[in-house]
Amino acid sequence: MKAVVATRYGSPDILEIREVPKPQPAANEVCIRIYATTVNRTDVATLRAVPFFMRLATGLIRPKQLVLGSEFAGEIEEIGEDVSEFKVGERVFGIKEDSFGTHAEYMTMPENSTLAIIPENISYELAAASSEGAFYAYNFINKVHIKSRQRALVNGASGAIGSAIVQLLKRLDIDVTATCKTKDVALVKSLGASHVIDYSQEDFTKSELVFHYVFDAVGKSSFFKCKHLLLPKGVYISSDLGFMAQNLYLPLLTPLFKSLLDRKRTVFPIPTHCKEIIFFMRQLLINGEFKPVIDKTYPMDQIIDAYHYVETGQKIGNVVITIP
Repeated sequence: MKAVVATRYGSPDILEIREVPKPQPAANEVCIRIYATTVNRTDVATLRAVPFFMRLATGLIRPKQLVLGSEFAGEIEEIGEDVSEFKVGERVFGIKEDSFGTHAEYMTMPENSTLAIIPENISYELAAASSEGAFYAYNFINKVHIKSRQRALVNGASGAIGSAIVQLLKRLDIDVTATCKTKDVALVKSLGASHVIDYSQEDFTKSELVFHYVFDAVGKSSFFKCKHLLLPKGVYISSDLGFMAQNLYLPLLTPLFKSLLDRKRTVFPIPTHCKEIIFFMRQLLINGEFKPVIDKTYPMDQIIDAYHYVETGQKIGNVVITIP
């Protein structure tokens, strides 16, 4: 089978399309023929090994996993002898949240992992783009106790995670203020934002508005820069580790200073209930309550161009890769 391979860390130019052995499913696994995947921030950061300590998980000298990619949509071609939940021929989508491997024609994964059947009216491209961004967006919201008519600010609302957060918050009747570039204002409003701050014209951290929640979907702010935007008991959540990985340890420290901080705190959105989330997103697709944003689509043989584009930080929503 064909796969996009990275044998060392570096720029997207080191990527190669190679013939590699087709994986065979174990007894509890399915083998999926992939028709659509994506290139996202995680793929770019892993390829570059940035930040450096990421190598503790991905390989100190060179990548342990040669094929990147985490979200996918395709068709089940083969199943293991113990598989009962899925059948050959079913169209499926999901995320390999604990590993990579979707930038290839085939991959295997356990049937009890983050995998669900694609709704009938959804294309492979839309299904693939409904996975990782929505997955992390749901984990933002799942970490707090949101109530109807509360106020939330979403920084980076035009990205894959941000565009999904706006839609999920709007569904919960939340008053959403979002930030994006000038050209994306109309898009973000169409997703459900009540107010939009053009960050190319205005620094949202200097806003006089206050919120119950600040969700940074691009990891370009910090709790301390946004603390004054939070109401008492307000919560800040970022998709990024932050400077000196502060977003990992601040959730442990902010409760110790709750009186000084007006009980404002930060939470790190570690994914939980992964399989339930993909089923939830499937239902939203069926109900027409969620529509992923797709910026560009590249064929597999142009995946280097896709990586370079994602590296610019200018992508809107998702960048999809089709595998013929």
